[in-house]
Amino acid sequence: MIKDYYKLRIKGKDFKRFINTLIRFKIYFDYSNIKDDECIIIVDKDNLDKINSLKTSYEIDIINTYGLVKYKRLLKKYSFFLMSIFITFLLLSFLSSLIFKVEVIHSNKEIREIVKRDLEEYNIRPYRFKKSFKKREEILDKILDKEKERLEWLEIKVSGTTYIVNVEERKKNKSEVLGDEQDVVAAKDAMILRIEAEHGEIQKKKYDYVKKGDVIISGFIKNKEDVVSKVRAEGRVFGEVWYKVSVDIPKIYKEKMYTNKERNALQIKLFNKDYNLFSGYKDYESIEKYVLHNNIFPISFGIVKLKEKRESIKKYNINNVSDKAISIGEDRLLKRLGHDDTVIAKKVLKRCEKKSKILVEVFFKVSEDITDYVSIKNKEIPKNDKEE
Repeated sequence: MIKDYYKLRIKGKDFKRFINTLIRFKIYFDYSNIKDDECIIIVDKDNLDKINSLKTSYEIDIINTYGLVKYKRLLKKYSFFLMSIFITFLLLSFLSSLIFKVEVIHSNKEIREIVKRDLEEYNIRPYRFKKSFKKREEILDKILDKEKERLEWLEIKVSGTTYIVNVEERKKNKSEVLGDEQDVVAAKDAMILRIEAEHGEIQKKKYDYVKKGDVIISGFIKNKEDVVSKVRAEGRVFGEVWYKVSVDIPKIYKEKMYTNKERNALQIKLFNKDYNLFSGYKDYESIEKYVLHNNIFPISFGIVKLKEKRESIKKYNINNVSDKAISIGEDRLLKRLGHDDTVIAKKVLKRCEKKSKILVEVFFKVSEDITDYVSIKNKEIPKNDKEE
């Protein structure tokens, strides 16, 4: 068991006589320091009690403590401060577990109202406790199942004491919008790679070149050579489309890249500014956060996982710039394309130097959905030219 010790300062005239008294009463102590008008001794708890029982005119003060008693004194001294911090954390914890605002993000007011109403049915509303990630996902699945005709996707992000609800409306197929008889036509110039026809008569074949507006699946149905009816042609057409992307690459290219190093750090957030203590990295990015905070108080605490980043400097010239240019060009192009579109070929067309940059033109072949629709509702069925 750890014993408690006390450092005492004894002041008075002829303090050596007092020391002799301690020896006579078998009070054990250690010398720490001796001066003309005072001395410092160290005693344990039992001997401290014996000293306190002596009647003396000497001034005896405790100037330091060792062992558990030291921490007890500190707790007593700072009890109000520590209690305030404890209560603050309890209050932060309580408030952080509440939601004060539910914000639905969508341009259509009707969609926002539908989502807000459905969320309230599952008690996702202001001044309610936050729900676990698993519970939120279950609720979103139920709402999507209920609103499957209107909603494509839902997501809830937690930002402090706010739920940010991102909504994606189910987009009706263009053929559904037109509703009546229609042709499937090319949305742009391309070479046909694949035709997926559901209704209508196919007018083109694989590897045919088409221009924007050319009919690929007709809504006019023939019996032999005669047009006998009109239908709503439906299907998808993928064509080979060509793009040229211009890329400017600095000759000295600075890029920040992740290393394989990760570590945890203590984060203090004060007035929307993060301070990561003991990060150990010059440059880093937070990839996971376990932070206790809310939007009411200006301060929060927590643990974050940091991933180290280092600046990579590469020098490019006419001979080694191609791969980088293709990579940058492809990233830009893919952001413009649909989910089902893919790059099937790429090639650098030309490169030239201009001061501190290298200008590169990259050619891409893309398999792209070129499906579009044109109504034929008001078009009459062509009459048979043959004489009866």
